[in-house]
Amino acid sequence: MTSKRDYYEILGLDRNAADSAIKAAYRKKAMEFHPDRNPGDKSAEEKFKEAAEAYDVLRDNQKRRIYDQYGHQGLEGSGFSGFGGFEDIFSSFGDIFEDFFGFGSGRRSQSRARRGADLRYDLTLDFMKAAFGTETEIDVEKRQTCPTCQGNGCEPGTQPETCLTCGGSGQVSRSQGFFTVRTSCPVCHGAGQSIKHPCHQCRGQGQVIARKKVQVKIPGGVDNGSRLRLTGEGEGGSFNGPPGDLYVFIHVEPHEFFKRNNTDVLCSVPISFIQATLGAHIKVPTLEGEIDFEIPKGTQPGEIFRLMGRGIPSLRHRGRGDQLIQVEIKTPTHLSKKQEELLRQFASLEENKFTNKLKTMLKGNASRAAL
Repeated sequence: MTSKRDYYEILGLDRNAADSAIKAAYRKKAMEFHPDRNPGDKSAEEKFKEAAEAYDVLRDNQKRRIYDQYGHQGLEGSGFSGFGGFEDIFSSFGDIFEDFFGFGSGRRSQSRARRGADLRYDLTLDFMKAAFGTETEIDVEKRQTCPTCQGNGCEPGTQPETCLTCGGSGQVSRSQGFFTVRTSCPVCHGAGQSIKHPCHQCRGQGQVIARKKVQVKIPGGVDNGSRLRLTGEGEGGSFNGPPGDLYVFIHVEPHEFFKRNNTDVLCSVPISFIQATLGAHIKVPTLEGEIDFEIPKGTQPGEIFRLMGRGIPSLRHRGRGDQLIQVEIKTPTHLSKKQEELLRQFASLEENKFTNKLKTMLKGNASRAAL
């Protein structure tokens, strides 16, 4: 897969370029690589699309901010997918092309239908629901097809009428130098139709703003930044165009005991120095409840034990990660006299054992030196 070029590089701009400079740079590239001026040139077509995508991002303050901070990956994460083809470009920048060139493009669709916008919804989940999955209902506000006129913008019982100026083509032609150029019809603004009796509910727009409850199934194993795509749950298309998609971005709340590292979960378990020294059977919390766990004799501070398959389910593979248990040995406080006495006896025995070991080491060194 070929990596995308830097948008500023495509338009020949520095990263601090003003809006006017961005528009001027795009004008230059669009004029150079416009398909009407480069018929059959695939390289020019790709450069034309590339420049349009760069301009679409850099002219939009929000998209530009995301791109400056996170690059192409950040835009993809926000739901941006660029243009599907020339129709999308001419549909989005039709008025701009007329400003730039004095003409539009014969490739502009005569239909008013346009795909609806993609939407973003940020969903916060608690740790356990993210780990094992859940199903929830979200409330989304969006534009959708007007139920009264079914999206055609006309009062029920009436229909759009063909524009008499352009004959329904949405464009008018005129001669300009060596070119015969086409511009959007000044009467219907490129729609090819006019609405004499606008729908009373949507006022001829074909859409209304409404709230919709959407069921979202969350798979087990999602993490911060995970993105779910709900096809067709974005805003409704204009004039019977297809709807956009809804992107649900996941935010996971921290857990009071567990921490996550990919599909592994980590936890810290306190034990006494007596348990660490002699070994013990303790209860350890897991994602699915407490289990019995054996602390071996001689456990050292910070030692880590692994419970296989007790972690987070994997989104991409079968199975689960592991649970890592790090022991935290607690030093006792507020000892009784009896406890202090026993510890002093223990310390004395340890000291004698260390002294005897040291003497043995020194004696061995002296013997080797004599040889």
